[in-house]
Amino acid sequence: MDRLYDMLHFNSEFVAKKEFEKYKASRFKDRKMVVVTCMDSRLTDLLPRALNIKDGNSKIIKDAGAIVLHPFGSVMRSVIVAVYELNADEVFVVGHHDCGMSCIDPGETINKMKENGISSETIDTLESSGINLQQWLHGFDSVEDSVKGSVQTVKNHPLLPKHIPVHGLVIDPETGKLDLIVDGYKHKES
Repeated sequence: MDRLYDMLHFNSEFVAKKEFEKYKASRFKDRKMVVVTCMDSRLTDLLPRALNIKDGNSKIIKDAGAIVLHPFGSVMRSVIVAVYELNADEVFVVGHHDCGMSCIDPGETINKMKENGISSETIDTLESSGINLQQWLHGFDSVEDSVKGSVQTVKNHPLLPKHIPVHGLVIDPETGKLDLIVDGYKHKES
């Protein structure tokens, strides 16, 4: 349970030895792309290598399932900021096979919340306020369909320039093999 103190101790030595110098990069790199992908730890090193992305050559946004759930949520806001403020000119939505979001049981998750001290009253208040927790916690049945849906959410956003291609891919977390689901070059408007 001392992870925080272990990390802080490591960090002190990391800074003292100037190990940060090999990671210095500009905010504005040659490959101007933003990648929305899953937070699955198997993708941390694999995804950039499978996409031939070097350090700092992309903005990578991670969330559960690579799902762009809401057009005005934080994931979409990050995409918009990457386009307008960080010069991204392409968007890649990359889901993956064997994703934990494909087998989430929202009822079971809600039970785990209650077991961890979230009161039934809190759950009921949220539900009464119009938040459908079952729907909010539900992942997806098909990663391909989920990627297509997220691509559509991004592509059809009223603040995203029409000339920005939005691609959809699915990666195999064991091999790094990519499957093209949506070719954004074929679906963009000039």
